[in-house]
Amino acid sequence: MSSKLVGVACMATITLWAAGVATQAFTVALTGRSTGTRQITLDHEVNLQASAPGLPSASFGLAAVGVVSIVGFATIRRPALKRSKSRSASNSGRTLLRANPVAKFETTMGSFKAEIYLEEMPITATNFIDLSNSGFYNGLHFHRVIPGFMAQFGCPYSKDPNSRRAGTGGPSDGTSFQVGGKEIVRQGGGNIPDEFTAKFTNAPGTLSMANTGRPNSGGSQFFMNVADNNFLDFFNPQTPSKHPVFGKITEGFDVVKQITETRTDRKDRPMTPIQMKSITME
Repeated sequence: MSSKLVGVACMATITLWAAGVATQAFTVALTGRSTGTRQITLDHEVNLQASAPGLPSASFGLAAVGVVSIVGFATIRRPALKRSKSRSASNSGRTLLRANPVAKFETTMGSFKAEIYLEEMPITATNFIDLSNSGFYNGLHFHRVIPGFMAQFGCPYSKDPNSRRAGTGGPSDGTSFQVGGKEIVRQGGGNIPDEFTAKFTNAPGTLSMANTGRPNSGGSQFFMNVADNNFLDFFNPQTPSKHPVFGKITEGFDVVKQITETRTDRKDRPMTPIQMKSITME
């Protein structure tokens, strides 16, 4: 075998290894489990969403050096993945029967707007709209931000920006909303049914549901992508992550990017609290 072929074989092996490590690291980050090389301690993480009783909570990234690792893995892994076939809000070619609603987000760092995909994602979008209209999100803080990745928001415990429980909460069980004449009841920690229908990729500027990695574990928490995070797509067969997109920022993306670039502690929590003053539907 020529040296050129050996080199190609080595590069292929390294690429496959990196993809495997990335998948393993991201799965660990979501489930709170440990691997042979890293122990994930929930006391050193800010969780995505409350888990079911007796089950570990989920988290997007790892504390301290783990955060650097997960962002690094994502960067390594993307070239090894085939880009998922998906639609985006800007080039989906979709024809809407009616205009989707727009949400206006007012934060202490500025405002931005986002189209909410009510027609394409009726359950997830209506859940968000119902919570917004009830004032659920008003006064909460961004509890986890990672530059070049995403900004996470929506936990009721984050009303206190220093709460150790920030990232583990959701709406109250038993609350409900209507979708097409059907009542959707939040349960199991305020969670709603997974809506894996419209294939919108986790592109920069999209709003995506946070969950524990277990079925039907999304509630009020969501995140705003500031990078191409297609490895989070539920329809990507090369990743265990399943985070459905339900909207996209149409104005003020620079504000969200600035939020992700603010100085944070080792749990990715902003050192200077960033509050959501209000979310209103237009």
